[in-house]
Amino acid sequence: MSLTAISPIDGRYHKQVQHLQEYYSEYALIKYRVIVEIEYLFFLAEKKFLKLSAPAKKHLRAVVENFSTDQAKAIKEIEKTTNHDVKAVEYFLKGELDKTDAKEAKEWIHFGLTSQDVNNTAIPLLWKSSMEQELVPAYLNLQSRLRALALQWKDISMLAKTHGQPASPTKLGKEFMVFVERLNNQVQQFSYIPFSAKFGGATGNFNAHHVAYPKTDWVKFGNEFVDEVLGLQRMQYTTQIEHYDNLAAHFDAIKRLNTILLDLCRDIWTYISMDYFKQRTKAGEVGSSAMPHKVNPIDFENAEGNLGIANALLEHLSAKLPVSRLQRDLTDSTVLRNIGVPVAHTLIAIRSIEKGLGKLVLNEPRLKKDLEDNWAVVAEAIQTILRREKYPNPYEALKALTRGKAGITKEAIHEFIKGLKIAASLKKELRQISPHNYTGIVAKY
Repeated sequence: MSLTAISPIDGRYHKQVQHLQEYYSEYALIKYRVIVEIEYLFFLAEKKFLKLSAPAKKHLRAVVENFSTDQAKAIKEIEKTTNHDVKAVEYFLKGELDKTDAKEAKEWIHFGLTSQDVNNTAIPLLWKSSMEQELVPAYLNLQSRLRALALQWKDISMLAKTHGQPASPTKLGKEFMVFVERLNNQVQQFSYIPFSAKFGGATGNFNAHHVAYPKTDWVKFGNEFVDEVLGLQRMQYTTQIEHYDNLAAHFDAIKRLNTILLDLCRDIWTYISMDYFKQRTKAGEVGSSAMPHKVNPIDFENAEGNLGIANALLEHLSAKLPVSRLQRDLTDSTVLRNIGVPVAHTLIAIRSIEKGLGKLVLNEPRLKKDLEDNWAVVAEAIQTILRREKYPNPYEALKALTRGKAGITKEAIHEFIKGLKIAASLKKELRQISPHNYTGIVAKY
């Protein structure tokens, strides 16, 4: 851990998210640019624009497969002269071709392209890889963890709180299933959003390609290259840059997922404060520098803070990137270099939530006591059954008994039932209802 890092991502939390360097670092961006340029060259060769020998292809494949930080540094050295990052990649690859028997193919590298044809395919590629291999699995793993807890606590009755006040009882497991379902729905929506790319020359019209080879269907060529070779979705009508609309949709989807997690953190934090959960302690740890007894819900607080930072950045990214002056300005370039930051904060938050969940110890006696202390919540059940039986003004009768009244006990409720002018069998049915069993029914899980 670097004690001098400006960002906590590269300092305090470095070990948790250092694997993201494979997607979001300067090295990673350079590597994905190299991948795009080499795949493009191979595709031109496949379409008979040039010839590449098997040894030349093998050499270039090895460049990708063995791409290292040393090679990235070599490209950065070239950039000191070019003052252009993508042109530096082009010159680097021309140098690699000089090491093969395909030197004459050098001018086919970056043929007809502008830098954004490379950037707006490289960035969607690294984004797609990180989503599929890192972030989406992290959400799904957390969802599975929550489902396991929901099953574990499936039969635990709990007093619900609406507006912070005692309400119709529920099951603790079902309350966790609320978040399982919400996460599932939003991950599914995320999966519907394409990973879009721009590939069409300086202003999106294949001008250079078309003037050099007017008989070639370059739109078909571009679609096939982007969709089938790179596995992205080519936008058909673009300026110099990609629209970023689908990327913005990804950001918004992640923001919704994070908002769900933030809601989860606040709920669990509150359950801990209500003593519904205790937290496992670890030898040597302290909860307060002054109060020895403290066991604070710091994991959920840490997650909440990181989710807030992530969502603030995602909000800016989704609002800014789809907006560009005329055919292109440069504001997207520096902004795109930050797309990994909210991902890192999100993963830190997810790890914190998982850690916090692992510390939870159910305090079932406390849940039972809360139910026993709030017999007023069965008033809903009693008045509903009385409605069924056409008893006059049942809601009003239960309201007079319970609303705003303290200390409504089992005895008080049963005394009320005893005084009702109804059949003995109905009184028996009403007496069977308690805060512990008045928990309704939900879909099986």
